[in-house]
Amino acid sequence: MKHEESMHDLTNPPLTIPAGTQVVARTAVRDAVGVELAPAGAVGVVVAVPERVDGAYIVRLPAGREVALRRDELSIRKAQQREGVLPAAPAPDALRPFIIYRCVVGSRAYGLDDDVSDTDWRGIYLPPARLHWSLAGLPEQIEDHAAQECYWELEKFLRLALKANPNVLECLYTPLVEHATPLAEELRGVRDRFLSKHLYQTYNGYVLSQFRRMEQDLRTHGAVRNKHAMHLIRLLLSGIVALREGSILMRVIEHRERLLAIKRGELPWVEVNAWRLTLHQEFDAAYAATALPEQPDSTAVDAFLIRARRSMVEA
Repeated sequence: MKHEESMHDLTNPPLTIPAGTQVVARTAVRDAVGVELAPAGAVGVVVAVPERVDGAYIVRLPAGREVALRRDELSIRKAQQREGVLPAAPAPDALRPFIIYRCVVGSRAYGLDDDVSDTDWRGIYLPPARLHWSLAGLPEQIEDHAAQECYWELEKFLRLALKANPNVLECLYTPLVEHATPLAEELRGVRDRFLSKHLYQTYNGYVLSQFRRMEQDLRTHGAVRNKHAMHLIRLLLSGIVALREGSILMRVIEHRERLLAIKRGELPWVEVNAWRLTLHQEFDAAYAATALPEQPDSTAVDAFLIRARRSMVEA
């Protein structure tokens, strides 16, 4: 697990450093009378973690001596090395000018929205080559949870789409597009290249695993997340259409009332599960008869990515 450095304050306390982690002293380590035991920058290993956030870690220094240091007196060695040696990565806001595609997904795109529904924006950003080549590196996605926004770097987006990730495929098929450069329009024009029989395993596997968790929640807590159950049913409906028609179903108006009944908890779980099992049978039949290829056209997608990268060399 990666642990990032965080400011030490009461509203946003730093993450706990687990035992065994190499750390660096931010200032000189001194004993009770002020004698320096180790200089600032000394490396040690956490051997004991405090029970309280404001407690002291026990850190073993290279010579074997153990000292007590608070969290604000420590940096995780890997994080400090990265920050001190490599150029700073661009801030998420600095990457926003390179968003090439912005769309609305979620309930509003499915036709399942109501007066209190959020608006979920998704999309793609394509950085200039100088940023892509830099030692600073780039995030695979930039997010603003408060604004319900997420944008994938183009390569990450394409990789997920080739794996039939439902959230990503829906970005290419949503009718609610707010911004698309010519390059993004070109990508939407070849969106069928991402569809293959692989979709059957991806969608089926996700729905099966999530329903197992829901059944466990039902046994343990006596309740399930109704909104999540609704979207799993919707996902099966979408998968069936994808296999039959070679297109991702977005608007589910035909099933709107029944799906919203699941969301509101009005449809008994027995009926929800029965609908799910029926849809699995339809999904199996659609898979057996589908005209989709065995694999997506990764060659064409790779060629598109290379052209996109080249277009940003002088950007």
